[in-house]
Amino acid sequence: MKAIRRFTVRPVLPEPLRPLSDLARNLRWSWHAETRDLFQSVDPEHWAASQGDPVRLLGGVSPGRLAELAEDRRFLRRLTAVADDLDDYVTGDRWYQSQPPSAELPDAIAYFSPEFGITAALPQYSGGLGILAGDHLKAASDLGVPLIGVGLLYRHGYFRQTLSRDGWQQEHYPVLDPNELPLALLKDAEGTPAQVSLALPGGRQLHARIWLAQVGRVPLLMLDSDVEDNHLGERGVTDRLYGGGSEHRLLQEMLLGIGGVRAVRAYCRLTGHPEPEVFHTNEGHAGFLGLERIAELCDQGLDFDAGLEAVRAGTVFTTHTPVPAGIDRFDRELVARHFGPDAELPRIEVERVLGLGMETYPGGEPNLFNMAVMGLRLAQRANGVSLLHGQVSREMFAGLWPGFDPDEVPITSVTNGVHAPTWVAPEVFRLGARRLGAERTEDELSAGGADRWDVLTDVPDQDIWELRRALREQLVVEVRDRLRASWRQRGAGTAELGWIDGVLDPDVLTIGFARRVPSYKRLTLMLRDRDRLMDLLLHPERPVQIVVAGKAHPADDSGKRLVQELVRFADDPRVRHRIVFLPDYGMAMAQKLYPGCDIWLNNPLRPLEACGTSGMKAALNGCLNLSVLDGWWDEWFQPDFGWAIPTADGDAGTDPDHRDDIESAALYDLLEQRVTPRFYERGQSGLPDRWIEMVRQTLTLLGPKVLAGRMVREYVERLYTPAAHADRALTPEAAGELAAWKARVRAAWHGVRVDHVETTAATATAELGTTVGLRVRVALGALGPDDVEVQAVSGRVDSQDRIADATTVPLKPAGGPDPEGRWVYEGPLSLDRTGPYGYTVRILPDHHLLASGAELGLLSVPSEDVVEGTAGVLLR
Repeated sequence: MKAIRRFTVRPVLPEPLRPLSDLARNLRWSWHAETRDLFQSVDPEHWAASQGDPVRLLGGVSPGRLAELAEDRRFLRRLTAVADDLDDYVTGDRWYQSQPPSAELPDAIAYFSPEFGITAALPQYSGGLGILAGDHLKAASDLGVPLIGVGLLYRHGYFRQTLSRDGWQQEHYPVLDPNELPLALLKDAEGTPAQVSLALPGGRQLHARIWLAQVGRVPLLMLDSDVEDNHLGERGVTDRLYGGGSEHRLLQEMLLGIGGVRAVRAYCRLTGHPEPEVFHTNEGHAGFLGLERIAELCDQGLDFDAGLEAVRAGTVFTTHTPVPAGIDRFDRELVARHFGPDAELPRIEVERVLGLGMETYPGGEPNLFNMAVMGLRLAQRANGVSLLHGQVSREMFAGLWPGFDPDEVPITSVTNGVHAPTWVAPEVFRLGARRLGAERTEDELSAGGADRWDVLTDVPDQDIWELRRALREQLVVEVRDRLRASWRQRGAGTAELGWIDGVLDPDVLTIGFARRVPSYKRLTLMLRDRDRLMDLLLHPERPVQIVVAGKAHPADDSGKRLVQELVRFADDPRVRHRIVFLPDYGMAMAQKLYPGCDIWLNNPLRPLEACGTSGMKAALNGCLNLSVLDGWWDEWFQPDFGWAIPTADGDAGTDPDHRDDIESAALYDLLEQRVTPRFYERGQSGLPDRWIEMVRQTLTLLGPKVLAGRMVREYVERLYTPAAHADRALTPEAAGELAAWKARVRAAWHGVRVDHVETTAATATAELGTTVGLRVRVALGALGPDDVEVQAVSGRVDSQDRIADATTVPLKPAGGPDPEGRWVYEGPLSLDRTGPYGYTVRILPDHHLLASGAELGLLSVPSEDVVEGTAGVLLR
């Protein structure tokens, strides 16, 4: 019989146990071992049944057990200590508060993301983007960075994955009740839930409540459209993560961006939290936040152009995708229908809204509204998530800055990191704690303050090897339990499953591969030569075993076919004890999988992996990486840490199938000739000492680099603080002046040109160290020297005279204007490199409030017929 209405009945805790409620509602427990241990001691059986969720635990503990604990002095002392520790954590000074006042750090930063992976108990993530966002919030909390997280609360979260009997992925969408999650409604002083609203076409309204998740020191605001004030269609806007059609996605992104800013304003008003000076858009989904902020400023008297400049100054945009297909793009008419007089932001002309996102550049589709393009146009600072991804992003979006070489496109990079206290196994943590002290180890793991984790340098080989085997053994138990559950879901009876007791071996080299399943990640590359893979799995002396997990997007049948192909291979009785596929990959599984693997495999099509943080999490547990040189591995790979899979991406003529053949063969070669021998060979001590040394190097040298604490500090120092300074400089008057200056420069740029270039170089060769004089005559039209910078650009040249590794030197006005309005600029050109060497000159707009000379996308360079003298020289 089905209930007609559902209630959540909360337990009434005895007064001495009231701090348990506060501890359960602050998600710090998800990465704080002492808090989790305390909750486990409340009722170990219920703790296991609740899958480590304190809110569910407290809802299931009997009143008798609570009464018993209320009289247990030892438990109450532990409770007091843990509660006091949380209070110190959220109120005490951290790294951010210890910075000198001269740093002028931002008072607050709003961080918007479509998904957040904080804990399995709050399933609001699909993959790497959400996990990264969760780790960003946790590291910010550990460092004391005053972040406000902003996202959506999806009533079904992302889907749960099971398999059919024939291995086809099936999706399930369990309903999540916010009242049963570690959340609280944001309410005003009278206890009324706070609410934001958006105007929709046809006079409709989209309302959303604001749920608050407390992530250590960081509040996370999550908007929920499932409220009674909405019509049925609007109630479903926040139903599923990445679900629905184009209009559904557009409404989600409008609610996240526009509604998210309104939620931040409500939160700051009700709690007294400082208003954000910086707004960080984590991927393009939240890009509409800039439009709402422009509308706010227009309400304060600024025009659109001045508001745009003020908003750009304080906005940071992070792109996470290296492929256009990974970006949300909407039809022009769909976007236009949702803005303007009869919909949202009625004071802003629809054409101004469209102008921010349309692909009006060479190679773009001019009828599509691109969320990443809008994100870039609304942010003065932008970044990719690894060095290689920054380079790929500059090439991908170069059309927005015509005339500039890709390496001058103003997109930098901050390489992702992972939150060590979340992902490091307790056993690994204890290995360091025995030598360093638990408090200092936690600080180094969470904040990333150590240049090297030298604490593990002197750990005996025996201890490392015993740790690795213990973690492998835990993984074997976990895999068997999950595999048994999966086969029962697939319809198998208990009598059919006796073979699972022999699946995996704690003494066999274990490879992990787990991620989302888009085609570029190549889930099935390992199956390219099945006979060769079987030989690896069943080798009599050096066998390997593989644990695979991953979800294909519900609409991606090609990805589902890859899953099915892998599952069917793993079902083969000849190898099923050596290779397994585990459905429903998520945080809970990952926290067991990373530590238990010896090798973390990653074989995407280079350079389509923006970062690939799963390998970082594995590395923090002493797991070695075996990966294509893509994402972060391209940046930090060393033979001390693992192996690089050779790729064929440099051969433009290689077809995809042939490329997969080449790279899979390289993978098999590495496993056969280098990886497995290294794992199984034994030194004089009887241990695999060379393997153990690689584990040690991974922990001590690679560990500090891959930390989210390092990443967040880079964001603070390189992006947030400069953005805050720019935001403060863009007063309403300054914003208006900058907007007017940009309009004047754009209108006059057609009159800017290089008329004449001459040099003192007499021949086509010169000696290293020679200084050549440049004299340049330029026309500035209606502009003056204060509006531009004239630069000499020099460096080595290739056979087509393209300048590489360019050095840029500003030239100085030496006279003018002449009767024709031309100016003369002069300056020295130092010939500091040997070989073919060349130079050019160019004119850029220049203003002290620009973050980059490329910001306006305007550039003037000389035509070939204006050069007098020698334009290229060969240095001897």
